[in-house]
Amino acid sequence: MADGLSKFRIKGDGIIWMVFFFLCIISVLEVFSASSGLTYKTGSYWKPVVYHSFLLLIGIAFMIVTMNIKCRYFKIVTPFALLLSLLMLIAVLIVGQTTNGAQRWIEFFGIQFQPSELAKGAVVLAEAQILSAMQTANGADRHAFKYIMYISCPILLLIAMENLSTAALLFLTVIIMMFIGRVPKTQIGKLLGVLMLGAIFVFSLVMLVGKNEDPAATANNELQMTEQIEQKKSPTIIRKVLHRSDTWKARIVKFMDNKEIAPEEIDLDKDAQVAHANIAIASSNLIGKGPGNSVERDFLSQAFSDFIYAIIIEEMGIWGAVIVCLLYIVLLFRTASIANHCVNAFPALLIMGFALLLVTQAMFNMAVAVGLAPVTGQPLPLISKGGTSTIVNCVYIGVILSVSCSAAKREDMTEEEKGQKVSLKTA
Repeated sequence: MADGLSKFRIKGDGIIWMVFFFLCIISVLEVFSASSGLTYKTGSYWKPVVYHSFLLLIGIAFMIVTMNIKCRYFKIVTPFALLLSLLMLIAVLIVGQTTNGAQRWIEFFGIQFQPSELAKGAVVLAEAQILSAMQTANGADRHAFKYIMYISCPILLLIAMENLSTAALLFLTVIIMMFIGRVPKTQIGKLLGVLMLGAIFVFSLVMLVGKNEDPAATANNELQMTEQIEQKKSPTIIRKVLHRSDTWKARIVKFMDNKEIAPEEIDLDKDAQVAHANIAIASSNLIGKGPGNSVERDFLSQAFSDFIYAIIIEEMGIWGAVIVCLLYIVLLFRTASIANHCVNAFPALLIMGFALLLVTQAMFNMAVAVGLAPVTGQPLPLISKGGTSTIVNCVYIGVILSVSCSAAKREDMTEEEKGQKVSLKTA
């Protein structure tokens, strides 16, 4: 019994632990501060942050369990994760719950689950396994590209129907992993060309089909709600596939509109999120207003989630914002260092994929908060108040820690093994 407990212990890379610890501390402080809207609805000042802390603890428990699994066993999970992801993504389109005009959630025993979170991890697992299994002396076999496309494209299309930004970030991760996995550059170049043409086509279709109004922002308009109901009764094929085109077009038009508007002319009801995020950032300084002293948290509808970075800037100032950004950068570079020391390709590619999922989403969330990207529903990983996304992100960190302590590393090899590896490379 004692031997079993001694094996199940906290271990792994210290820098990854440090980054995770600081992100959790910032998360609890900022969610506590930014949840004034939820506090008003629930009538309890402590309930939102207690619930969030409880989910973080569950996530940490899953992280520690994952960390104690040897990295080679993650391959076993891949086919089951892919099958479950496909089934759940199809199910969410049929029986999923709709929030803010997006049908992304399935509810289990009172807990909302977002299947795309599971699907992202499944795609990374599959791609890491394909690239590692098909490595040659000159890079990945050319057939690896088509296998990756066969697996990732159906999942990406299913995600894109309800969450275009998540699909785009996942596809970016897929492309970067192929580059790291030494897929022939000609294949990646052709893919980027096709992607560019596809993006132009979808953009044109959205601008043609969509209306210049966000249904989520105008849901109180009785006439528009009636029109939406009628569209659902008899949707055309295009409207069925691009049923979120109104939201996408409205956000694109707002982002591309460079016309300067006087402060007194800004419609705080129509453009509440962007306007109040800008006010939060503009009213901060180098040191901010201090934790718990945000004003705009009372006006931002997603202050605890999508726009929590704006609240971080308002309360912690520019220095606090830079520190949060640096934590994600340190996470990426430290993961790259761990991957670089791995003997085998699979664990290296796996942890790079998970780190890229976290960091690209974080950078995009920050870009939205400061007005460098169109508004989307991307939370700030490991900081924003979340449900299953918080737990899943903790599992990603657990995988990175598992590889850091269980994967074979170059410095662990004997001189004889190193000589054999060099001879195989030069043969």
